[in-house]
Amino acid sequence: MTKPSMRTVALSVVALAVAAQLVPVNRDNPPIGVGIVAPDRVAPTLRRACYDCHSHETAWPWYAYVAPASWLVARDVHEGRRHVNFSDWGAYSAPEQQRRLLDIADEAKEGGMPPWYYAPFHTGSALSQADVDTIVGWAESASAQLAGKP
Repeated sequence: MTKPSMRTVALSVVALAVAAQLVPVNRDNPPIGVGIVAPDRVAPTLRRACYDCHSHETAWPWYAYVAPASWLVARDVHEGRRHVNFSDWGAYSAPEQQRRLLDIADEAKEGGMPPWYYAPFHTGSALSQADVDTIVGWAESASAQLAGKP
């Protein structure tokens, strides 16, 4: 059996890259339901740092249209919306909102959001310590209110 030439290998790689572009990717932004109402001190931070993955207001970057990056971006957005979706906040029951608020506080405290691989490409998403403190304070307070605690 003969060894494939460099030209054959290169053409095969190009053909695979072109074929990968044909794989459909769901880059949707469904209609916004009853969104979250956050205080003025919190809402801008949520929009800047969270909404691309946790709402129906995703700003799809250019690389979300180029496979294989498009597959990863779409998966991350849909997974993020599944965990917390600020655009459908009103569809959650009060206990569910309470749980999600506590999850938000925990993720912010632990530095889990935004993910380490996301922030370098979206510099506006990085959270300062003041941002973290604001989000945690709001989320814990809102959760306590839903639980009927002062």
